[in-house]
Amino acid sequence: MKRKSSNEIIDWCGVVLVVVAYALMSFNIFSSHSILYQSLNILGATAIAFSSFRKKDYEPCVLNVIWAVIALMAIINILK
Repeated sequence: MKRKSSNEIIDWCGVVLVVVAYALMSFNIFSSHSILYQSLNILGATAIAFSSFRKKDYEPCVLNVIWAVIALMAIINILK
């Protein structure tokens, strides 16, 4: 059995965080105005961006940096 690299583990954790956040919001467990929802998006997107950058796979890196920035802006807006 092939051992997963730490890069792959970070990538998968990021994917799980983003998908869980989206699912919880979709089923009205979280609101899009929830700091926890936006925090899961920031953590997940940052993990995916970091992993993608290390693999020199820049399209998902850029997408997830933008995703994390939007989530950060949403948190700032929530806290106002």
